[in-house]
Formats: sequence, structure tokens, C-alpha cells
Amino acid sequence: MNSFKKNLSNYFLIISTGLIYFFPGAKGIGQTTVVDSFMFDGIIRSYRIYVPAIYNPAMSVPLLYNLHGYTSNNVQQEFYADFRPIADTAGFIIIHPNGTVDGSGNLFWNTFGASSVDDVGFLSALLDTVISKYNIDENRIYSTGMSNGGFMSYDLACLLSGRIAAIASVTGSMNPGHKNACSPQHPTPVMEIHGTADGTVPYTGNVSFVPIDSLVKYWVQFNNCNPSPVFTNVPDINTADGCTAEHYVFSGGVNGTTVELFKIIGGGHSWPGAPVTFGVTNRDINASIEIWRFLSKYKLNVLTAEPEIVNSPELISVSPNPSEGVFSVEMQNFNQCQGIEVYNFFGEKVFEKSFSSGSRDDKMFENQSGFKINLSAQPSGIYVVIVRKKNYFGREKLMKY
Repeated sequence: MNSFKKNLSNYFLIISTGLIYFFPGAKGIGQTTVVDSFMFDGIIRSYRIYVPAIYNPAMSVPLLYNLHGYTSNNVQQEFYADFRPIADTAGFIIIHPNGTVDGSGNLFWNTFGASSVDDVGFLSALLDTVISKYNIDENRIYSTGMSNGGFMSYDLACLLSGRIAAIASVTGSMNPGHKNACSPQHPTPVMEIHGTADGTVPYTGNVSFVPIDSLVKYWVQFNNCNPSPVFTNVPDINTADGCTAEHYVFSGGVNGTTVELFKIIGGGHSWPGAPVTFGVTNRDINASIEIWRFLSKYKLNVLTAEPEIVNSPELISVSPNPSEGVFSVEMQNFNQCQGIEVYNFFGEKVFEKSFSSGSRDDKMFENQSGFKINLSAQPSGIYVVIVRKKNYFGREKLMKY
């Protein structure tokens, strides 16, 4: 990522004297960029707010977090992953916050637990600050980001889901530990845009990064989307960019949730459609346009309405947990159960059972409120059991030792 930062910094040095001409927002036609900071947990945290000219304080508007990558900053993210022209017509407010400085002097988001910085708390406090000054539609708050900013957006989906409706990530993923601990309060629409030749956050993953296909599968399962996506080859309108794009849409999730993946074949660690080219940058789509098209459909009050994802002790419980392999699962109204699935850490299905009316005499059932799952043949680790019913599904993590 350091070369990315160097190239981007050089780009800003080259055009710095011409910004007023290159970016319409600097012409003084009504758009406002507020630069401010406040103290949080003993650290001065800085941010930028972009308010479009069409903003009317009498009307509530959506809000979008646009989070920078590791070694980058909020100014670079504002220009490189530019949502301002979209906000100028769609009327939403954009927040560009800065992370904190690590031991190498680089700005970062604490998505790997490398420090004690509470970025989720900071972003929540920043949200309070913005809401106190602007008329924000609190049902339409979204987050997106590049690389480390994409990781941070996933953390917000997991840890600040009571305020975040939907998220999108470009060249980001999730830390495996954060993925295992993720427990959103509502079905969460997710878009991932990722290059197969990304050398910084590999598409196939590694010990620190969840593979992108596994990441998408996790959110598809969490939202109870159709596991068979609608696939589209994106027209290759720019044959000189060195890559092509595939589009996967997993629809039919709880409360209208969908998961989308733009798989950039041969694409690098870059933002498709960006105003500058670093590495292999796709020109067949504009990531900012696609992200806003996706996010803007969703409202928090709709996503949290009944029926919703069920994950509470009253409706699904597992014991003992952890276990050496045999788990007892119980839930209310079990006679409405239509099927059971168990997935391992990598998103692979290791157990599946479907039920039809009158099949409750299967030997795996203990009684009319529960059943047993035997994972003794599976390796130690984290698993997820999903119990499907007509209007919702219950899910719970299992730990086998």
C-alpha cells in the first residue's frame, strides 16, 4: 500500500494548483466542505464533511461514510473515491474521517486489533456530531471504503448495526476473528468490489484476510439470500484497461436484502472508475456510482421490521457450547422447521437436513422442541448452525474443541 500512497500523494502535488478548476465543488457554487476535529478517548480525531448545494435543512437526507485505506487519508479518499458529483444530485452528505497513526507513521483503522483505538466508538460519536448539526435521515446511514476502509465498513456492519443500514467495500475484506464474532442486529445488505489480481488484499485470502468468495457466502447465508446468484458479464467498454468485470447478485434475502459482488477479472488493488489510474484499474464500471445505486435502496427501519433474522436465546439455543462434537439445538415452534444447515469457518456446508410434514420421527430428534447435531467427524473450530422456518431463520455459532 505504500506505493499506492506515494503515487496518490504525487498526483495531488501535480494537480494541487489546479484543484479549483478540476473539481466543480471548489468553484463556490454552494457546496460546502467542513474541516473539523474533536477529542475522543484522549485523541484528536479529524474529519471532513461534504454538504451538497441542494441540501435543505428542512428535509432529512442520507449520510455516507467514505473511509480511506491504510497509509492514505481522508483528503485522498475524497478525491480518489469521489462521491461528491453523485451527492450533488442525490442530495446526501458525505463524511470523510481520518484514522489514527500507527507505529510506522501511517493512518489506519484498527480492524485487526493492533492497538487499543476504538474506531467504532469514534465513528459513532462522529455520527452524533453530524446529526446534531444537519438534518440526517437516521434510517439511511451507510458506509463504504477502500481497502482498510472496506474492512472498517464491515466492522461497522457487525458492531454498529443499530445505526448502519448497509455497507460496501472496495478491495477490502474481513479479519477472520472479526468475521467469527460478527453479530449484526438486522439483515445487512453488502456489496463487495474486488480484483482477482489484488496483490495487497488477495482475492483468495490468507491468514489475515477472509477469501472474497467465502466473505460473500457468509453474508449471503446471514441474510438468507438465494445462494444461486444472477450472473452478468459486464460489457467490456474499455478494452485497454487490462481487466474485465463480472457481476453477481444474490437476492431474496430477509426483508429484501441482497448481496452483490463485482469480481474484477485481472483487476488490482484499485477503485474502478477512479479519476487516476494506479495499477490495473477497471474502467467498465464506476465503483462510486454502483455503490450508491446499491446502498441507496435500503432503509434501517425496513431491514429491522418483522420478519427479521432471529438470533436470541429464547428462540434458538445450543448446549453444550463449546462441545466435543455433539450439540443439542432447541427453538420455539420447532414443528415449523423446514431445514437445518451447518457451515464451517470457510463457509463450506458440512451438514444439511430438510424436513417435510410428518418427518419428525427422525432419530436425530430428542423431542418436539429440539434435535442433536453430531460434528464429531469434523475438525475443531467455529461452525454456524442455521435453522430455517417459513418466515425467518435462526442462526447460532457452535464451537467444537
